[in-house]
Amino acid sequence: MQTSTTSSSAQAKGGPPKKGIFAASFVGTSIEWYDYYIFGTAAALAFGTLFYPEFSPVAGTLAAFGTFAVGFIARPLGAALFGHFGDRLGRKPMLVLTLVLTGGSTFLIGLLPTYAAIGVAAPLLLVILRLAQGFGVGGEWGGAVLIATEHATPKRRAIYGSFAQFGVPMGVLTSNLAFLAVSGLTDEDFLSWGWRIPFLISFLLVILGFIVRSKLEDAPAFEKVKKQNKVSKVPLVELVKQHPRNLVLGSLAAIAPPAVGYTVTVYMLTYGTTEVGYERSTLLALIMSSTVVWMVTIVIAALLSDRFGSKLIYAIGALTAVVWPFPMFALVNTGKVELAFLAFAVAAVVQGIMAGAQGGLFTEIFDVRVRYSGISIAYQIGGMFGGALTPIVATALFGAYGSSTPLALYVTGLSLVSLLTVIGLKVNRGSDSTPESASVKN
Repeated sequence: MQTSTTSSSAQAKGGPPKKGIFAASFVGTSIEWYDYYIFGTAAALAFGTLFYPEFSPVAGTLAAFGTFAVGFIARPLGAALFGHFGDRLGRKPMLVLTLVLTGGSTFLIGLLPTYAAIGVAAPLLLVILRLAQGFGVGGEWGGAVLIATEHATPKRRAIYGSFAQFGVPMGVLTSNLAFLAVSGLTDEDFLSWGWRIPFLISFLLVILGFIVRSKLEDAPAFEKVKKQNKVSKVPLVELVKQHPRNLVLGSLAAIAPPAVGYTVTVYMLTYGTTEVGYERSTLLALIMSSTVVWMVTIVIAALLSDRFGSKLIYAIGALTAVVWPFPMFALVNTGKVELAFLAFAVAAVVQGIMAGAQGGLFTEIFDVRVRYSGISIAYQIGGMFGGALTPIVATALFGAYGSSTPLALYVTGLSLVSLLTVIGLKVNRGSDSTPESASVKN
């Protein structure tokens, strides 16, 4: 069955098949987040030793997490640049560029010599490649969401927006699976060459993603703006002038998901192994298993968002993010595998609720002329505060107090900010430039 369309150009083209949109959004995003998450895993398990060997264990971990964090600093810059050209030239070319940039940087990290081989140049090169990786990821999420939501009717935006959101847990799953495959190596072999394998695999994944995304076409909503010569000349300036409230509130609302997510997927790998005593392979397996819960929750939350509104469902997710950090750390601190899995599984539900609503919500708070810039910048600023700082602050807090209570309080505080700010977002549900019916084949 094919829906009607208000765009004559879309009618002529017949519209892309739904499975093609899903593949372009999900597959490409999964690859990019695989690239991004393997760095976080390596930072927790290997980079402190390999690139900062002269530091104490705690200082080395902080330095590794600091290198992890610089990627987040580059993400808003990438969001602004790719958002600018995405709003002017189209979503498709930016999605291809971000994939190549992120994947290429990841592959090169796998080839880097360590501190033992070239001294201080090693961490410097690692930082440069991490910046390039973060720059590419900065423009990825916004384009992947829009290539899906702008092909959907307003009543189906959240479920289409969830296509890109699947890429986040899939990136966690595949990155942990890659490290789990080499976790059985001796520490000597793992630190010598085993950690490189997940990075080098990225080359093959990028080829796959490039093939999938090369078949994309932009949505009728954006094509209509281009045809009518209404493309914004300087999207960032227009965004700041016309949407300052939603840009600020959207950025703050976007903090909670990465705050919870990176606490589990990055910091817990260090905390769980060094402080609680879990085996490295056990934690990787538990986190990997919880991603199934994460993906199922995304689907449910997206369906509920299309029925009751993305803003409401996202607010409910932010509320759960406020409540869960204390029980989560308490369960992990027991040292029992089954309770740790429960902690991670519920955290996956928390993230999944917000992820299922986020694509539809962010699409609805910005006009199509500046939408790529708007949702990309808001998402990446939130990621910078929620994701970049959390592992660093958590490590520092535990080092200072020797307790998980300040860590849980910190994540709760960040989530509370998101809860309060999402309430203030102004949403245009189904009343913006996106056509009421999009040309999508089922």
